[in-house]
Amino acid sequence: MQKVPTSRLRYFSLSDRLFDIGNVTMMICLMVVTIYPFVNMIAVSFNDANDAVRGGIYLWPREWTWDNYKYIFGESDIYGATLISALRTLIGTAIAVFCTAMLAYTISRSEFVLRKFVTMFFVFTMYFSGGLIPTYLLIKDLGLVNSFWVYIFPGIIGVFNMIVIRSFIEGLPDGILESARIDGAGEFTTFIRIVLPLTVPAMATVSLFVAVGQWNSWFDVFLYNSSNIKLSTLQYELMKILQTSNTSATASAGDVYQSAGSGGTNVTPTSIRATMTIVASVPILIVYPFLQKYFVQGMTVGGVKG
Repeated sequence: MQKVPTSRLRYFSLSDRLFDIGNVTMMICLMVVTIYPFVNMIAVSFNDANDAVRGGIYLWPREWTWDNYKYIFGESDIYGATLISALRTLIGTAIAVFCTAMLAYTISRSEFVLRKFVTMFFVFTMYFSGGLIPTYLLIKDLGLVNSFWVYIFPGIIGVFNMIVIRSFIEGLPDGILESARIDGAGEFTTFIRIVLPLTVPAMATVSLFVAVGQWNSWFDVFLYNSSNIKLSTLQYELMKILQTSNTSATASAGDVYQSAGSGGTNVTPTSIRATMTIVASVPILIVYPFLQKYFVQGMTVGGVKG
């Protein structure tokens, strides 16, 4: 009979078992607290609005219906807005991450004599801003009002994202970059061929941050493009639908009213709010599992070295 190592016997001591039980119990409770609100939103979104007013819906719809989703996708130019949201998320994320990475690489170089000044200059903007009115006037003077690029250019550089990428780059072996220079590679070639492939975890982490921010943004649409329906985004259209539902129901979450534009669909502000949450969250939930391992690794490195 094979003997069990002493270390393994020590692992199965009473204190270790109690710790494992407590740890698993705490993780299960945390998982339930985190997942339950989202599951409840799904149940409410698929439940009949008249029945949902009675309450008591937890994990499963009591009366199944698609009316809430028919209302969301039938009341406004939701498909064009979804396309604009997807475009601003893809284009904005790609440009922002690339430009932020270039800045992070520049600041990470010890031979850059102004690195401390430039770093403090950008960090200063994390705590102080020009304010809403000066920002609007600047955007207007730049000719970005009623333009798609107002979604892209103002958010090209994210200071926190720059710090995460810079911390990751500073952790790379200096020998790799030195060998590239010895082979005759310039700074831009070194950045493209050496630094970018090695910073995939940090880039994926920052990409997730930027993509979520771009996808969820609606206030910039309200400020700069509210008069141009062709440049409206999904979040802004959903916000308008919620305002309409609240107004029609006299701001009462329990009132049921009938939508004239969706074949007489009965909805409530509560059911519309739940449906909006699901519609806006699904794309991010689809993307996140593919970036999860990079997200954890990138945040760990950034947290240790930042």
